[in-house]
Amino acid sequence: MLALIATLAIQALVSMTVLTPPVVAALAAPDIGVASERIGLFTALVYAGAILSSAGSGALLARIGPLRLSQCCLAFCAAGIGIAAMAFIPAVALGAALMGLGYGPVTPASSHILIRQTPPDRRSLMFSLKQTGVPVGGALAGFIAAPLALMVGWQGAALAVAAASIVLAVMVEPLRVRFDSGENVGPVTARSPLAGIRLVLRTPALRRLALSSTTFAATQLSLATFLVTFLTERAHVPLVTAGIVMAVAQGSGIVGRILLGWVADRLLRAGRVLALLGIGMAAASVATGLISAAWPLPAIFAVTAVLGLTGLSWNGVYLAEVAALAPPGAAGAATGGALSLTFLGIVLGPALFSAVVSLSGSYTLGFSIVAAAAFLGGLQVWGVRRPATIRSA
Repeated sequence: MLALIATLAIQALVSMTVLTPPVVAALAAPDIGVASERIGLFTALVYAGAILSSAGSGALLARIGPLRLSQCCLAFCAAGIGIAAMAFIPAVALGAALMGLGYGPVTPASSHILIRQTPPDRRSLMFSLKQTGVPVGGALAGFIAAPLALMVGWQGAALAVAAASIVLAVMVEPLRVRFDSGENVGPVTARSPLAGIRLVLRTPALRRLALSSTTFAATQLSLATFLVTFLTERAHVPLVTAGIVMAVAQGSGIVGRILLGWVADRLLRAGRVLALLGIGMAAASVATGLISAAWPLPAIFAVTAVLGLTGLSWNGVYLAEVAALAPPGAAGAATGGALSLTFLGIVLGPALFSAVVSLSGSYTLGFSIVAAAAFLGGLQVWGVRRPATIRSA
């Protein structure tokens, strides 16, 4: 439970930091001198950095341990959002890159902690509970960052989020004795930056999971990056209300992660759960793209809640399966390698979405493209299953 609480809190604060810029994009864009839909390029820079740092997380885990690595991630994210608040384009780009370097290793570090303290028949649920930190962070960004940006300005909101990350990094320091000891760190098989990626690519089940996650991540981050801007600019929803819509969608993702973690442990194998989620998020993405100013607010809440339930619920099941399929002692390295492909979808998805909207002026087309990708990802992962030796371990 201590491991779950610590990793959940760290995941939530890092996610809140990364998701705050999209929430305040409509306010920040005029000060920076860019169009608000260009927030997709900011998100792409964040996750380009995350690809690099995630790929090297196996080596970092071997050097400093999972909790110290998590503290470094909080510090990098805080520095990144603080620098981005300087509000000129080179600083914003540098801030995005630093946030990405901080975001990448967080999940591999937490996987390395949790895999050693969770029974096999509870892994999907426990990993899903930990991964609720991502929608929790998004909900915090919607409920806190948006109103705070209206009260003290978007730069003040960004600096407040940075301060919260630093405070948490200091608070978890006493836990290093428990989680960064030699016994808990254990053998780490990946000591070069590309070892985790090679491990994933040469293992068929891991490769199929990782490639499907590329499409799921593109859908998830397109939602997180563009939903508030889309609702305010095209559906004429007030900013605070749009932030609440975002928070409700993230809340649906929290419920979905817990429920589907239990389902993957007890009722359906993980591959089938992920496949059904891919189909569901495809349908919900298409429906979200049809939202207009003529829609009543309850209908907007309902559709985006379904999108949150499907598009934000897959991560815990996915990460638990990656950790279970990894060789002994390589859960963190395999997770880092798999997440490099996951983050590739996050880089390409919002960037493609941004380009489509800029060129066509159609959010509907953007949501339809990510829907098609999610559907194909669901088909790709349908047949993935654990070997019998892993299921009975």
